[in-house]
Amino acid sequence: MIPNIVETVKGVAGQEQTVFGQIAEARTRYSGATSANDRAGAASQVESALGRLLVIAENYPVLQSSQAYRDLIVSLEGTENRISVERMKYNDLVRVFDTNVKTFPTSIVASVFGVKERAYFNVPEANQVAPKVNF
Repeated sequence: MIPNIVETVKGVAGQEQTVFGQIAEARTRYSGATSANDRAGAASQVESALGRLLVIAENYPVLQSSQAYRDLIVSLEGTENRISVERMKYNDLVRVFDTNVKTFPTSIVASVFGVKERAYFNVPEANQVAPKVNF
């Protein structure tokens, strides 16, 4: 799920960067134009870039890269929280199970059937480092 979200965000952000980059470039050419012909050519580039932006805005009423980034962060945080909650639930159940295996009279039944204590779910040190997400 996470790689798909990242790719979606990259696609939306890339499209917006292209359009806004073209607008900024055209504006810079227009500002730096010294002759009337240069200004006219730069103005047509600005109009062309703005036209592309309008087409995108018509197809996508709200340019959503910032929303997409927020959604990605929320999704990553939610995934991390769900894993943490489930790990705590598992460890709580293991603690209860292990207590029952050690406590009389259930310890007798556990030994008859060969039931042993279970291991807790501990996160290895290597996995405690936050993963890097590169765009």
